[in-house]
Amino acid sequence: MRSKIITLVILLANLLFTACEEDALFIEVSGLESSELTASQSDIVLEKDSAAVVALTLTWSKSALNISDTSMAIPETIPLMLLEISDSEDFAEVSELSATDYAKSFTYIELNTIATNMGFEPWVATPLYFRIKAKLGNNTDPVYSNVIAVNVTTYTIDMSVGFILDVDQLETGVTLYSPNSDGEYAGFVGATSWYNYYLLEGDGTIWGNYAADGYEFVMDNSANSAEIWNFWFPGLNGCYYTTHSTNSKTWSATLISSLSITGDVNAEMTFLRPEVTWQASFTTTTANATFSVNGISALYNTDTGTDDAAAIAGTVSFAPDGSSGVLYNETGTFTVPGDAGEYTLRIDLSDPKAWTYEITSGAVVIEDPISNYLYIPGIDDGITGGDWTFDNYLTLISEDDSTFAGVVNVNSQWGYNMGLEVDNWTDVYKMTSGDAASGNLGFQTGENIPAPDPGLYLINADLKNLTYSTTPVENVYYTGLNDDWALTPMEQTETPGVFIAEIAINTVSEWGMQIFLDDQWVNKFGGENGQLVFNSATNITDDQFIPAGNYTLIADLTNNSYFITGDEIYVAGLNDVWDFSSTILTMTEPGIYSGEVTISSDTPWGYYFLLYPDNWDAYIAGSEDALVFGGENIEADWYATTGTYTMTVDLINRTCTVE
Repeated sequence: MRSKIITLVILLANLLFTACEEDALFIEVSGLESSELTASQSDIVLEKDSAAVVALTLTWSKSALNISDTSMAIPETIPLMLLEISDSEDFAEVSELSATDYAKSFTYIELNTIATNMGFEPWVATPLYFRIKAKLGNNTDPVYSNVIAVNVTTYTIDMSVGFILDVDQLETGVTLYSPNSDGEYAGFVGATSWYNYYLLEGDGTIWGNYAADGYEFVMDNSANSAEIWNFWFPGLNGCYYTTHSTNSKTWSATLISSLSITGDVNAEMTFLRPEVTWQASFTTTTANATFSVNGISALYNTDTGTDDAAAIAGTVSFAPDGSSGVLYNETGTFTVPGDAGEYTLRIDLSDPKAWTYEITSGAVVIEDPISNYLYIPGIDDGITGGDWTFDNYLTLISEDDSTFAGVVNVNSQWGYNMGLEVDNWTDVYKMTSGDAASGNLGFQTGENIPAPDPGLYLINADLKNLTYSTTPVENVYYTGLNDDWALTPMEQTETPGVFIAEIAINTVSEWGMQIFLDDQWVNKFGGENGQLVFNSATNITDDQFIPAGNYTLIADLTNNSYFITGDEIYVAGLNDVWDFSSTILTMTEPGIYSGEVTISSDTPWGYYFLLYPDNWDAYIAGSEDALVFGGENIEADWYATTGTYTMTVDLINRTCTVE
């Protein structure tokens, strides 16, 4: 039965009104009822691999409070609302969370941590109880909602591994190791200049730097403070041995600037940063030659900050452990297993649980790997408010020639650089001579490349011949559709770099379609599967599987993507229904689709948008903030709550909004 508090008498002073205290004026607040609590799931098997996915959403009703003097407002702090969680139905012991938002979602790792802290046995389904506690004041009796029981199957929490997260708190694949699972983590990281990150523990705690200037290398966590800053390495690229102590709340970074092989052979080792591996080739003159590995280091900690001049100079060493492992800062000699000749030593530090080495026959020539992207930080700092980011890039055109190209929305205040790696501010290309239109590049030398006036440009870069050029993009055309090779103009949308055209597919084109950036038949895009490729030999041939009819062609030149869409798109996967008829969005304007969607049951696999009737291969997915052709199923929190929503898909800006 729902309980109800009929009337509560509160002194005016308690409502923060003081003017009439001497008149003993009283205000009556009434109407607080017990909430109706609902849960999105009743049985949950938690999975470690889905740690960041929403596992459970609770929602509860809101009371309509009344106040006797309608000229006065009820304070926002009334009623006091708490979500109580317990491992027993009588709530003998509870954990409390704020319940002012009338909805609460728990990720897999959050729910696992709560249940584990309550003593749940891993891999056994055990009920976890929830209820809402509400009251009008600290000295008033509470009312409680109905109790919800959710059977939760937990997994074992591994506190031996710390996960390096990026600035968006997403996993990077890099880990640190705590052999005793005691909050003392260590490992090697191949860091770029000023590389920043967070540290995630197995229980879901996220650590970062203490959020105040002057506290470099002091740790804090998200549970302890409302704000934490990311950790950041010093300004020198290279191999860092880093330690993080959740007990002393400090961390350190030891830069290993060089490693040398000395003994029967002598050689300098090279650090392969993406692989977190040191490598050197050498020639021995005797069988079973022996050598040692030593290096030069610089320690950064709470005493030094990130000041290179203050870093504590030192030495490091590596030694074999008797098998294939290596020991850090231990002494010992390596033995070459063979006759005189050429050999290569690799010391792999990527796995913090097992640092290894191998000595193989033959020399290895180390070549700098080419990236698929050439990043151009600074190209849009007039848009970002002065921030330089790695969000804009050119795409690799020829690996043999080391050429890159791309269409970019330019708005630069101070010029820009070019680099092959995100967050690497040191290994960049700059201008040695030239101007905004074209010039010569230098690696780690020169000045910022001057930018042209704000606008849309095609930028070409040749890293073999060290040149660059910019060409304004003013008119865009498509050609080849229906075997019509006239250049048909496309319309520029309000989003820079996105062009649209209304097209009719009447017959399959023998050669496919192309998109040109000029009327000189020089700079063009081809591509397939929603991906544009500059100067591609493969033309767009979607008309081979799209039914004849009228469509909208959307070409996003800055993101190298395209869509060809009709009057409708079809939502598949909501309520675990996979068809072309349950949920249909209709075009409200070119590239924009909208309609109502109703959530009535679970959506366990996410959803996506099908483009053409009875065609399961052409779909748009990814995320609601970045839709892509053929991406992973879209996952979101909103469909955990039943109800009817308005969904709008904007293919001009590649977003989906739900209200």
